[in-house]
Amino acid sequence: MADAMNPALSSDTTLSDDDMQFIKRIAEKIFKTGFVTPAVFFLEMNKPLALLGSHAAVFFGPIINAFIQADGYYRAVEIFEEPSHVEILIRELEFLEASNSSGKTENPEPQQPTKE
Repeated sequence: MADAMNPALSSDTTLSDDDMQFIKRIAEKIFKTGFVTPAVFFLEMNKPLALLGSHAAVFFGPIINAFIQADGYYRAVEIFEEPSHVEILIRELEFLEASNSSGKTENPEPQQPTKE
């Protein structure tokens, strides 16, 4: 679990606490999949197109929601239309990755097989 004192989530004042928690939950879901690096690359590449992407997402929303019932779909569209909010998600992903890698040992001792 990420620390509550993450500087990535405390830097933006335009988002409410609920929006910050929403971003944190998204970052944790991405982190649990193990695709942090591809997600960060994808978000960095598409950050300049955030507004255009949000308009496309609103346009395709009724079609997507007809097949997949996504509770936070329009909320995510609204939050991530700003490139600065996408940057907050990227920083939260990097924070989760750094906190996870610092908790692991570098070279754990391999277990020797036992003879029975």
